[in-house]
Amino acid sequence: MGLHWTDSFGIAESLCDKYAEQDPSKIRFTQLRQLVLNLDEFDDDPEHCGERVLEAIQQAWIDEVRE
Repeated sequence: MGLHWTDSFGIAESLCDKYAEQDPSKIRFTQLRQLVLNLDEFDDDPEHCGERVLEAIQQAWIDEVRE
């Protein structure tokens, strides 16, 4: 069972691991969407993503980096 768009915290953890050099606060939503789609464990329909979902993922990623 892979990650889905609604798994913002799990996606954030994976993004933090895979893209440690990235500053999540400086990533555009188009870039963020592609980074999520590139995660090996991501398994959801690419079309089921909207701005609110990406906002939640980005904020979770920012929070993860700050910890």
